[in-house]
Amino acid sequence: MSPELPPPRLAGRLVLKALLGGLLILCLTSAAVASAVLLKVDGIVKDHDNGLGQTPAAPFKAGVVTKAKPGEPQTLLVVGTDRRYGAGRGEANSDTMMLVRLDPKQEATAVLNVPRDLVVEIPGHGRGKINSAYALGGLSLVTETVKATLGLEKVHHAMAVDFKGFRSVVNSLNCIYTDVDRDYFNDRTGPGGYAAIDVDEGYQRLCGQRALDYVRYRHTDSDFVRAARQQTFLRDAKDQVGTGALIDRFEELIDIFGRSTQTDPGLHDTGQVLRLLKQGALSAGKPVRQVKFPGDFALDERDGGLGSYVTASPYALEQTRERFLAATREKQRLVRPQAVKDGAGRARRGARTTLADFGLLDAKRQGEDLIAPLEAKDAVDFPMYFPQGITKRARWTGSPPEPRTYRLRDRGEKEHDAYRLVFTQDELNGDFYGVQGTTWASPPILAQGGERLRMRGRDYRLFYDGRKLRIVAWRTKSATYWVSNSLGLALTNTEMLGIARSLTRVGA
Repeated sequence: MSPELPPPRLAGRLVLKALLGGLLILCLTSAAVASAVLLKVDGIVKDHDNGLGQTPAAPFKAGVVTKAKPGEPQTLLVVGTDRRYGAGRGEANSDTMMLVRLDPKQEATAVLNVPRDLVVEIPGHGRGKINSAYALGGLSLVTETVKATLGLEKVHHAMAVDFKGFRSVVNSLNCIYTDVDRDYFNDRTGPGGYAAIDVDEGYQRLCGQRALDYVRYRHTDSDFVRAARQQTFLRDAKDQVGTGALIDRFEELIDIFGRSTQTDPGLHDTGQVLRLLKQGALSAGKPVRQVKFPGDFALDERDGGLGSYVTASPYALEQTRERFLAATREKQRLVRPQAVKDGAGRARRGARTTLADFGLLDAKRQGEDLIAPLEAKDAVDFPMYFPQGITKRARWTGSPPEPRTYRLRDRGEKEHDAYRLVFTQDELNGDFYGVQGTTWASPPILAQGGERLRMRGRDYRLFYDGRKLRIVAWRTKSATYWVSNSLGLALTNTEMLGIARSLTRVGA
């Protein structure tokens, strides 16, 4: 792959392409902020309106994208490419393919990740992995292939963002705090290998290249795990990007998008850009509903074959398309598993709720053996809690297991002690869950609401993804602790609450 070269300067005639970044920014905001951002867009368009329609457009096959009528819902294809400045189209593949459905009449904004290793019919090129369409025919062929695969009647716009653009946007937003579920490491580089990546487990702030490493890691992950990781990062970005940052950095952000994106010809037209951005403004504030892509893994062991790849049946693709076009809001609700409901009754009878009631195994002895040495040498300056109970399929991660202790910086650059315990639920499916502790009293991950539930004298806060528990958290006077579900939400709500309820100290 060619080394990166300095990007070209953003000329006035490229501003409309840059404004597409405004749509993604709008999707990160509340409805109130969206209107303020849209005013900025109008102002920038008016300042640069002369001659913008003459901007050269990349070749796009007729009929691949459809001009939206006023007020019509719009479908946008966002492609992340591994193209670098100075590299030709044929030297890059599409690294990520994400469909976004903007329909203010629906309950949610739908997002659908298409697996890069999905085997499909690429128009004019035969059968192959869908990520190769970009090298074969650019953004136009990717769009055409995605439409044909899912049976979509219309895709209204398409854009491709390169690695440099992603890194620059993350840095412009002052980086993103995210809950890294496990250690991501790869040193197998070179021809035919993967990028060198080293991102430790634990809640942390990811900037630029490290954020890119985290979201695109695929050395040992499937497309589905990778999509879940990207969705987690986007959710964290949505929760953390503040109103002031968006307004103050808006022109910088659209400048980044202008330098780092390719688009369909329609996004060189003032009216179409504003129409798309207004749909984004009307959809802002609605929940983002991730539509899961169905698929099965297969392995082609022939010399020169496909290697590992993903397949999906026509019926599964049809159902996925329908869920994408009519996104509903997943109802979130306070979950009290039977083990919790029965707990009060047991207490009145003088009986105790056990780990087995939550479907957990007793792992107290192993936990004490691992945590005691860390406490003895004061690895962190606050009590370390570990779970007495683990799921029936879980094991401590690592050989031997090594809980991580580290320093965590907040946005004011103040350091906080932290530790992370990681448990392997299903390595093949990328399911790792964890326990996090830190002296940071109000980390961003716990800033957005949370249902309340009291168990065994502790007040817990429950954070959901639809009806599945994503995080169960609680606080003491000195620290904050939480249990994180796997990226694929493999743990049941009962298991999540049982693990949180079993958190204890050495010798307790």
